Amino acid sequence: MTSPSPGREENPPARPTRPAPPARPGAAAARSAAGAGWVRTRLRAAPGSVLLSMLLAFVAVLLAAALPRALDRGSDQALRAYLADRGPSPTSLYVSSLAKYGTQTPQELDSVLAALRRRVDTSGFRMAAEGPVHGSMGTLPRTLLNPGLAAPEEIMPQMQLVFLPEVASHARIVAGRWPSGGAPGGPVPVAMAKSAADTLGVKLGMVLDAGADLSGPMTAEVVGFYAAEDAADVYWTELPCPTEACHPKGPGWYASALVGPEALDRIAPWGSKATDFWRLPVDTGVLRAHELPAVSDEVASFVAGLTATELAGETGRQDLRVTSELPRLFAEARARRQAAAPLAAIGPAGLAGVTLVVLCLAAGLAGARRESELLLLRARGGSRAGIVRRLLGEGAVTVLPAAALAAWLPVVLLPTPRLAPGLIAAGAVALAALLAFPVRAFVLLSPPRGPAPRRRLVAELLVLAATVAAVVEVRRRGVAPPGADVDPLLVAAPLLLALSGGLLLARIQPVLVGSLARAAGRRPGLIGFLGLARAARGAGDRARPSVLPLIALLLAVTTGGFGATVLASVDSARLSVARAGIGGDARVAAPLGAALPEAFVKAADALPGVRTSLGMWLDPDAFVFGTDRGFARTTVIVADPAAYAELAKAVGRGLIDPAALSAPVGADAPVPALFSKELAGQSPDGVYRLRLGNGEELRAKSAGTVQGTPAPSSVGSAIIVLPAGPVTARVPQAARPTHWFALGSVQDGPLKELLRATAPGGTADGHMVRTSGTDAARLAADPLQHAAQRLFWASLAGAAGFAVLAVLLTLVRTAPERGALLARLRTMGLRPRQGVALIVAESLPQALAAALGGGLVAAGAAALLGPSVDLSALVGSAVPVGLRLTAWPVLSQALGLAALVAVAVLVEAAVSGRRQITTELRAGDR
Repeated sequence: MTSPSPGREENPPARPTRPAPPARPGAAAARSAAGAGWVRTRLRAAPGSVLLSMLLAFVAVLLAAALPRALDRGSDQALRAYLADRGPSPTSLYVSSLAKYGTQTPQELDSVLAALRRRVDTSGFRMAAEGPVHGSMGTLPRTLLNPGLAAPEEIMPQMQLVFLPEVASHARIVAGRWPSGGAPGGPVPVAMAKSAADTLGVKLGMVLDAGADLSGPMTAEVVGFYAAEDAADVYWTELPCPTEACHPKGPGWYASALVGPEALDRIAPWGSKATDFWRLPVDTGVLRAHELPAVSDEVASFVAGLTATELAGETGRQDLRVTSELPRLFAEARARRQAAAPLAAIGPAGLAGVTLVVLCLAAGLAGARRESELLLLRARGGSRAGIVRRLLGEGAVTVLPAAALAAWLPVVLLPTPRLAPGLIAAGAVALAALLAFPVRAFVLLSPPRGPAPRRRLVAELLVLAATVAAVVEVRRRGVAPPGADVDPLLVAAPLLLALSGGLLLARIQPVLVGSLARAAGRRPGLIGFLGLARAARGAGDRARPSVLPLIALLLAVTTGGFGATVLASVDSARLSVARAGIGGDARVAAPLGAALPEAFVKAADALPGVRTSLGMWLDPDAFVFGTDRGFARTTVIVADPAAYAELAKAVGRGLIDPAALSAPVGADAPVPALFSKELAGQSPDGVYRLRLGNGEELRAKSAGTVQGTPAPSSVGSAIIVLPAGPVTARVPQAARPTHWFALGSVQDGPLKELLRATAPGGTADGHMVRTSGTDAARLAADPLQHAAQRLFWASLAGAAGFAVLAVLLTLVRTAPERGALLARLRTMGLRPRQGVALIVAESLPQALAAALGGGLVAAGAAALLGPSVDLSALVGSAVPVGLRLTAWPVLSQALGLAALVAVAVLVEAAVSGRRQITTELRAGDR
């Protein structure tokens, strides 16, 4: 039974004037049924190929649909974590208005709150679950004059009146009652926090005297004590010391007292003026990164825009004012996201390039396998358009169901409301998978064109010109300004470099491998020569190996090497920031005016990971005399010169020459010292008089200058560095270090344990312990960084898998010719192991050349594009622009992919080599 010929052209009518016969009813349905039968027959003829095509389309579309959704989820989590770390106060809308004079009621405050709620409910954001906080408070506190109250340094305590309508839901009365009532002109009934009352010495029923003004005496009667249900509840945020007494300004105590609704009009006379307030906490847990511009516009309208104007008119309060830090936080969050976007985009861009190459290779493999069939259909009268339509139908049956399933799975597994980016990416990949083979078939069925040896050269020169233009433009323009969108050139430049490197390598590799083949031909043994010769010549009628597998491998290695260099630079910069903030890899500082335990300083040198350590005596309250102004305040550092120089070199700040401080010093001679540049050269003979914080004095002679010091506490101040030996002999107190610094992989746990074991009387808690590892881990805990890194590594894993698949597809495409060669060699005595060795010798040169070339291209991309990469957003702190080029990140990607390809080739050779030989030897059995 023969399948119907697709697209058969009808013979022209015998007589041109004779009209064509009318179409029979159901002719279209018959043609459709015939097409469906042809597609069904073709799918049954090669079920393995159909299954592999469906699997390839499924994986490609799945990655295309999942990566945008993963990026959205990571961006949303990073935004929410960033805003949550800022706290409830900066992420709220704070609305205030001066209280009206005269009688006031809580209903007036509630009506404004209702208007605010209505506005928020119709905006692009919503209030947090804990709800708004509103009330009224005095503008200024009043000083309490009662004798016997706590008055540190003879400063009497101050108290402010506050009205909170919903306080009973967040606090409980522990003594007395909630304030209510009160005679006009009499004491104001108030309730105080029990903790604040105990601190100030206030008793239940006490009448607090706050003096008098023009309106009469100001007194308040304490009718109750309350305690907060949870002092850390966001309800108490931004309220003036509501749950305990505090020291907001100076040593005097400050507390708040709550009044009842009947005393609302008593707040303004007590506090000079009264301010009504409404704090609206924004629910940051539902914000999404892609909605941030719209939400930012909404919040800006509340702060200073149309909404603010309408609220003032609706509430009848023309002085209604809305303030918030959310616009600034939203701008910072957008800038952080956009700064991290290039790393998040490089991985998916590389994956897209490798996927496209693999789809082209799969189409080429299918075209080579079915070329004779397609040519036969064409010779029997099938039109190119008809054949391509049948192939499109065949592809639709295999590709579209797999693509639909692959596009649906991320929607279920990675829930996020934005569907468009993932569906668009999935649709583009599905379209590429659907059209790849029909386009290849159309080219095969097209009339052969004449030889054009320069066509490829022109195309390669165009790619090279585009690459050079992109790199030059990126370097000329420099780093994109903060807040700018993803720089497409910075993302495309590494891929263009990889493409140019692949095209160049495709021209160089045959020459190099051919040279190796000639060298192997002069040695005994045939396997190496045959494998290398075939690798240099290519398969079939090609004059050179296929360039597509090289491009796939180059794209994967370049993307991985460049991205790994970025991540390694981020880790290095993060450690440098931590070191600069600490002054080394570890720092232990004693409380001000105290010294470190002597036993700790001796034992700390032996802690695991300590490479070198330094005990430093630091006096920030010293004075130097003999300057142009007579004297100046300075920070004196006493340390061992050699250890100090090593520490300064590791930190990169305060570099010194230890020899300048190591000269012998007589008993009465000035101590050699290094002065910061603002102090150097101000004494005619270079000798200065130093008065230390403990009152002792010594003379110091300038032996050079120093810029900064590893000790962060003294950065930016005048500095004098003294050698420990001569100074400790004259100032015994300097022999007891106040700071301890170390270099090496030091952990903070053992440091704290040693400090607790050696510090007397439980004073270890007053010491500061910091390590660079802990600080770097804190910087690395940013969800934005984790999201970008996860997306990059997932994309790189996909690109590596597709690159290996490209090599395997190339092996499958050359399998028939290779099988025939192996069969002929088998009849001449070739052993099975030698057949595997021949396949490996033919396949590995391309993989190794791609790994080497990809490593070189990745290193070149890092060197050329590095000055245009800003790592501050990924590091978590401001750092200098640029990448730090190291060998291991590039080598690890190149060697890892080369090893993966080698394993895949070995497995394919071991599995299919024997089967190919057997198939060829038994070709006539059927």
